[in-house]
Amino acid sequence: MLTRRELLKTTAAGSAVALTSGFPMPAIAQNAAIKLGYVSPQTGPLAAFGEADSFVIDAFLTAAKAKGLNYEIIVKDSQSNPNRAAEVAKQLIVDDEVNLMLVASTPETTNPVATTAEAEGMPCISTVAPWQPWFIGQQGNPGDPASWKPFDYAFHFFWGLEDVIAVFTNMWAQVGTNKKVGGLFPNDGDGNAWGDKVVGFPPVLEKMGYSLNDPGRYQNMTDDFSAQINAFKAGQCEIITGVVIPPDFTTFWNQAKQQGFVPKVASIGKALLFPQAVEALGNAGHNLSSEVWWSPSHPFKSSLTGETSAEVAAAFTKTTGRPWTQPIGFAHALFELAVDALTRAEDPTDGDAVAAAIAATRLDTLVGPIAWDGKGLPPFAAKNIAKTPLVGGQWRLKDGGGYDLVITDNKTAPNIPTGGTMEAIA
Repeated sequence: MLTRRELLKTTAAGSAVALTSGFPMPAIAQNAAIKLGYVSPQTGPLAAFGEADSFVIDAFLTAAKAKGLNYEIIVKDSQSNPNRAAEVAKQLIVDDEVNLMLVASTPETTNPVATTAEAEGMPCISTVAPWQPWFIGQQGNPGDPASWKPFDYAFHFFWGLEDVIAVFTNMWAQVGTNKKVGGLFPNDGDGNAWGDKVVGFPPVLEKMGYSLNDPGRYQNMTDDFSAQINAFKAGQCEIITGVVIPPDFTTFWNQAKQQGFVPKVASIGKALLFPQAVEALGNAGHNLSSEVWWSPSHPFKSSLTGETSAEVAAAFTKTTGRPWTQPIGFAHALFELAVDALTRAEDPTDGDAVAAAIAATRLDTLVGPIAWDGKGLPPFAAKNIAKTPLVGGQWRLKDGGGYDLVITDNKTAPNIPTGGTMEAIA
């Protein structure tokens, strides 16, 4: 069976294969809806990343209709499973004939969807995964930089490991420690990248005078972290870092408390992004820290609605009754970018035209300015990555119950205001 890319190329060469057999060129000209495919983890251990999807999509469709735009969004749940993510991506391309693929949240979802889209010649915009595991993880030989190639249809926007390392170490410098760090790195796309001895935390921490105690990769959904806790206690680690799925950090932190291990600082990616994950720890979540990619304090507005970050966060809470969560901003920005690129594309049914429009993007979004201009990136990633700002924050218990996420470091993005300084856990 021909892939979408092969079908388009064959048609362009004058083949007898009709484009209308799989991908109807006249659809939008006939006032049919532009179809957006959207994949995210709405169930499974990564479901917290998809918590705001319904709110964002409903708000987008309302805003689009008010502007006279005709969009259809076909949503697929990756179920936090890479194989499922690839499967539903193929369905969206082949069966649903979407015009643009959008995907969010962790390499386990973004990578298989982007890889499938690239192979099929389907333009794709992805987010909410550090750029290194996204870009390097999709290369045929991730261990051989000389073989790495740019993508033609897959585009990604987010921050990189260099940014989260800078944010975490900036926060740690505010608390007096012995600079001994325990690493929690699972055997998945994020964990392998964060713990990598070339592109991850180890070489940077060593240069900065930190010693990293890395007990090795563990499997997600582990129910016993005694080996890691014993290693951190033996190594006198006063700092804990890593990139952990929410249920695993709950297990680790509860077991650490039970076994008498309380570091001065715990800066954890992924698991500590979400208020419900911190609230699950009871009072034990106080002063845990994480990276902050988006918050009501971010000084950005939606290009689609003109709403500020604070207004969008407040609307989420009013609509759902739940605290705001960081993926709101990036899910919203995905749809901003989709409208912008499809509006500028010479033909929104032509994958090459849409990919060219994405590459030429210069858009101020709810998460900041987005441009695939190569700034702050190595040459091999310059075509496909657009970087976004990152700051650091700490969860603080509120007097009336629940938690606030207070931004405690903004050295990497001074235009995003802080709300306090770092405090030791104990």
